[in-house]
Amino acid sequence: MISYQSIVSAFATTGLAVRGGFVPASADGLPGVRSVVLIGNAGLSMWPAFAAGRRDEPDPLDHWTKRVVDPIAADLGATAVHPNDKPFHPFQRWAQRAEPVHPSPLGILIHPVFGLWHAYRAALLFAEAVDGLLERTNSPSPCDSCVEKPCLTACPVSAFNGKVYNVVACAGHLRSGGPPDCPSLGCRARDACPVAPQHRYTDEQIGFHMAAFVRSRG
Repeated sequence: MISYQSIVSAFATTGLAVRGGFVPASADGLPGVRSVVLIGNAGLSMWPAFAAGRRDEPDPLDHWTKRVVDPIAADLGATAVHPNDKPFHPFQRWAQRAEPVHPSPLGILIHPVFGLWHAYRAALLFAEAVDGLLERTNSPSPCDSCVEKPCLTACPVSAFNGKVYNVVACAGHLRSGGPPDCPSLGCRARDACPVAPQHRYTDEQIGFHMAAFVRSRG
């Protein structure tokens, strides 16, 4: 039987982190899978490892993640799946079953320790039960006690209203070159969140993600 701690140890030096897991139910549509363990990044730990191992290729972060995760998954006897794999898997729903994360007014899941500065990059699907799989701890969303919600007023084109994200307005501003210079500064709404600013990505990482988003919108 594979242990949860052995999975943590396997990723300890990769820049990626084990982000909890859960036991799937029949409604999850994962026949033969007895444990799901999520892999991702949180705070500043991933970027140096990715920067050292990236290659000149399309979607370099996706490719780097697969180069790191897939061999470890095979060694652990798991199947790795990634957010951009088809058919798509419900990573946000899985994340909420694995960790005490909650939807924020921006639509991004907010973490009680890392705020908005984290992401889920892969999931390991195990045909056996993982020993010591941590149960999700319950904690309220940091957004519940945030009265001012500055994230909803910081966007220069008001792309967020707490319910809907206006992707067209956001992408149009990014391509326009108008102030503020969100492609280099980063999302003004995300930066306005008062939770965990110490875990904010570096400017280099933020620029990388912003550029990737602009490309994805054509």
